[in-house]
Amino acid sequence: MPADAPRPGWLLLLCTTRMFQATIATVWAGVMPRVMEDWALSASSAGLVQSAWYVGYLVSLFSVGFIADRIGPRRVFLASSLLTAVAASIFALVAQGPLSAALLYGLTGLCAGGCYSPGLQLLANNATLQRRGKAMGAFIGASSLGYGLSLMTVALLANTLHWRSILLVVAGMVAVGAVLTVWALERMRADPLRDPAAAAVPMQLALAETLRDRPAMAGNWAYAAHCWELMALWAWLPAYLAFAAQGSGLSSAQGIGLAAMAHLASVVGSVLGGAASDRHGRVRVMLAASAASLLCSFTFGWLWAAPLWVLAGFAAIYNLCAIADSSVYSTALADVVPAHRLGAAYSVRSVMGFGAGAISPWVFGAVLDWGQAQLALPGSAWGWAWSSVGLGALLGPLMILQFHRLTRKALA
Repeated sequence: MPADAPRPGWLLLLCTTRMFQATIATVWAGVMPRVMEDWALSASSAGLVQSAWYVGYLVSLFSVGFIADRIGPRRVFLASSLLTAVAASIFALVAQGPLSAALLYGLTGLCAGGCYSPGLQLLANNATLQRRGKAMGAFIGASSLGYGLSLMTVALLANTLHWRSILLVVAGMVAVGAVLTVWALERMRADPLRDPAAAAVPMQLALAETLRDRPAMAGNWAYAAHCWELMALWAWLPAYLAFAAQGSGLSSAQGIGLAAMAHLASVVGSVLGGAASDRHGRVRVMLAASAASLLCSFTFGWLWAAPLWVLAGFAAIYNLCAIADSSVYSTALADVVPAHRLGAAYSVRSVMGFGAGAISPWVFGAVLDWGQAQLALPGSAWGWAWSSVGLGALLGPLMILQFHRLTRKALA
């Protein structure tokens, strides 16, 4: 083992840290049905709180890469882990209405975004080239496990604890992740010295070159459509399955538990999608996954009267298809963008993707409000709301084909 090699167990600790960090991302979606009752919230107001999370997250993703380049990903990752735990606790204790909830959950998203990109940089610095893909898959899979753990916690505690107490339990999980961060970093390599070539490229120039890069921007627009769909799915799946469970004579907590189980399919989707793109090509996997998830978006909401087991199974398939191409967009971008401005390209992609993802949960809620007020059957409102997810994601396959055409032309 080389003298500077990371110590055994670093990846397991890092992924466990990531799992606990990620629990805060879906906890609002889990408690949202009960908060809507307590605060008399409209669906659009409830969706706006989730959108605030994504706004904070995208601001962080855009800026944190440049900060990590200057002070190192280890410091950024540790500071963000600690700040996320503090912000999650404040959100649980202080939020008293939709405005304060949106501001505090957005602040939590701002802190949490600093755990993602630096985490990927830590993986790149500590995993060997031959095992880097598997390490990335494990890290992203750990996020999906955290999303499911959060929703399962809500489901198990819904009948015994107030929703605010559940928020505090999840905030405690984030704090556990912050403690594990210290142990994980102790087992990793020191941050590498900053690349002088990268330092010589001004940030403004790198951003301008990225915006003029037609293949990269086509891929980024495809990613934005992907995020529109994925973020709405994660925000509203628990509430939808809670509605369906109550219609079947079960509790809303049982429906949220089904949503947690559906998130486990995301782990499988991430691994399968990345492996398939290595074997069959990036474009084929992106096209197949986006087409399959579009079909799910336009179908899912109209199954509200189907047996609950059918709806739960479809939710798992929807989760798998929606996330199967998520990591592939990152790989495809790295395939076509020069290394000296790849960070800038990822920053632009993050703003576009999470910007779309910040809007779609609110749009979903607005359509749901309209449908419940105007349509005779309350379930039909969910059909139109899920169809709005598909409408926004229609841009995806078109931009994937554009990306394919431009990259083939560049290589010709």
